[in-house]
Amino acid sequence: MFDIEEELKKLPGKPGVYIMHDKDDNIIYVGKAISLKNRVRQYFRKTNKTARIEKMVSLIDHFEYIVVDNEAEALILECNLIKKNRPKFNVLLKDDKTYPYIKIDIKSQYPGVYYTRRIINDGSKYFGPYANPGAAKEMLDFIKERYKIHQCRTLKERTRPCLNYHIGRCLAPCMGNVDKEEYRKQVNEIIDLLEGKTDKVLKDLDLQMQEASQNMEYEKAAYLRDRKQAIERASSKQKVSNISENSIDVIGIAKSDLEVCVEIFFVRGSKMIGREQYFYKDLKDMEDKEILSGFIKQYYFDNPNIPSKIMIREEIEDKEAIEGLLSTELGKKVEIKTPKKGEKLRFVEMAENNAKVTLDNKEKDKSEILLELKEVLKMDILPRKIETFDISNISGEYMVAGMCVMQDGVIKKNLSRRFKIKTVYGQDDPKCMEEVITRRLRHSIENPNGGFGKLPDVIFADGGITQIRATKQAIENVLKEEKEKIMQEDTREQDKKEKIEILEKELDIKVFGMVKNDKHQTRALMDENRNELTISENLMKLITRFQDTVHDTAITYHRKLRDKEITKSKLDDIQGIGKVKKQALLKQFGSVEKIKQATIEELMQVKGITKELAERLKQ
Repeated sequence: MFDIEEELKKLPGKPGVYIMHDKDDNIIYVGKAISLKNRVRQYFRKTNKTARIEKMVSLIDHFEYIVVDNEAEALILECNLIKKNRPKFNVLLKDDKTYPYIKIDIKSQYPGVYYTRRIINDGSKYFGPYANPGAAKEMLDFIKERYKIHQCRTLKERTRPCLNYHIGRCLAPCMGNVDKEEYRKQVNEIIDLLEGKTDKVLKDLDLQMQEASQNMEYEKAAYLRDRKQAIERASSKQKVSNISENSIDVIGIAKSDLEVCVEIFFVRGSKMIGREQYFYKDLKDMEDKEILSGFIKQYYFDNPNIPSKIMIREEIEDKEAIEGLLSTELGKKVEIKTPKKGEKLRFVEMAENNAKVTLDNKEKDKSEILLELKEVLKMDILPRKIETFDISNISGEYMVAGMCVMQDGVIKKNLSRRFKIKTVYGQDDPKCMEEVITRRLRHSIENPNGGFGKLPDVIFADGGITQIRATKQAIENVLKEEKEKIMQEDTREQDKKEKIEILEKELDIKVFGMVKNDKHQTRALMDENRNELTISENLMKLITRFQDTVHDTAITYHRKLRDKEITKSKLDDIQGIGKVKKQALLKQFGSVEKIKQATIEELMQVKGITKELAERLKQ
């Protein structure tokens, strides 16, 4: 048995990483320390701790630690372990948005410029992220219009150049007769432009224009002049501050009772090229500097777009170690600054104010949706948790259901669940719905702290009146069963009465149908009396997304089961024949029929097939 007090005495005073586990051996927190002895002991001492840390400590069953040589190594190991295990009490970078980037494959002989949402470690240069996809596409269009670079995804040798060459938009490197130095000069200018170094680009263009004029290359000079004017116009639109550094990220934090918003401004050469927001729950009692430290480590490690400066409000504990690692990664000095006055401080305040506005708007949107739902559904309470269910099958085969959750007006895809129908045979969607709702309700009644969470306030069934009735029947059945269980308990009558009152309140779940038209588009919400409810356009869009999400969940699971069944063979039912041996047998003989015709000696020639297995196969 793990004795925490005894293990605390064994901790070394060396740098390292400590890993906290709960009683089920789940990793709930990973941290780093310059001195493991001092840092880990702090958690178990009777000092003032935040509610979050108090809760974490109460769940610690045992811990382990890894000793390293220095703080930098501890920092790298901490980040890797957090990314791998995603402990619930660490600051985790969670965002399902994929922002666009502009990519230049600089390792290519003739680099191309592309729009992408995927960053891979392929040696290319990535610029962004662009919070507005339109801005990224506009910049890419500008580059393609003003620079004669190839626009083909793959550069293959051709017998004749494409249309872009003939209209003067490409130097046709595919023909192999382009001057590499001239082409690379264009690429370098595009890189400077994307990095915000427009002053340098404009100066170079001035020199090239003068040289072209002196050589009486007036057409080239005019082309360079137009390019310069276009860059000046694009540049003037983006000026946001008097900050002169070329590459800065500015990070601001705002908190509400429910969430923390971290907002980043991306400033390149005094121009803001985009921003991002990240939201975290249950961090309101964590100090800002602790949130910032966790966020910076999660966000910038393994990120190809490290700025030369990161500006934040408060000094963070492991500032020097993070600066050292990011500087090594970037290949030049990276600083984390906490400005105290002037333009730079105002920019941090601007990021914080925007984070607050973003958070306020998010809370406002949620509140408005919840209030409208409450009014439309004629409820006494806010419908904080709504669940929707959809059945998927083909003629009664591979019958499954999908479940999705809307929490506080937001669709939570991570709370989606899938069910395989167990008790219904043949095509009967209402019976399938009744089975699934029954199983779902029992999950929460039997295990309130389980993966399904608390019971919903409302259920939206994907369908009309038959699905509404099936859902209500399931609720009634479960209520009746649970009441009978309570009545059989050996307790006081008053206790039974109180339990039944609580149960009736929990299972007082409103039920509505999400009805589609002939084109399979969401048409309306329907109540149990077949009345279609009047709702706003915004709420209709949300309900449509909700219905589409649950439909996708169900149909994806259905296809998975169907595809699995289609690829199944008689070999899958034979003990000792796994995936590898199955593939080897089919590769050797071509089909199950030919395997049946093979002799035991022929079967034994396949790698891994023993005499015993061969006899079992033959049998």
